[in-house]
Amino acid sequence: MGAKRGDRVAPPAKTGGWEARFATNDAAKGWEDLCQTARSNTWEAWVILTERPVTPENPARQHRLRGVLGSRTVGGRELDQWQYEVTSGGRIWYCPDPERKIVWVVEASAAHPKATD
Repeated sequence: MGAKRGDRVAPPAKTGGWEARFATNDAAKGWEDLCQTARSNTWEAWVILTERPVTPENPARQHRLRGVLGSRTVGGRELDQWQYEVTSGGRIWYCPDPERKIVWVVEASAAHPKATD
C-alpha cells in the first residue's frame, strides 16, 4: 500500500546510502509507536540504519543478533538479523541486504522483545 494523504513523508535514501523499508505491517506499526514515544532516538536510529547498518560505533546499542535470531528470511533471501536499541526497552530488529542496499525493518517496538528474554 502506497502513501496516502495525512501520512508522514519519509526521506529518500541518500545517493550511495541504504534505503530503509518495512518487511511487515507490524514493523511499520511498531515504528510509528517508537516515533510517538521516542522521536529523537528513533530519528537517530533511522540515520544509523541508512548510513551504517553493519558498522556499529556503539556495539552495546547496535549489534548482530546471535543463535536462532541471528538470521531471518526476507523476501525469500536469508539475511543477517541485527538489533538497534532505541530506548532502554525499545528495539528495532532489521536485516541488511548488502546486494540491494536495503535495510529491512522486520520488527520495531517501544517494549523489549520477548524473544530475547
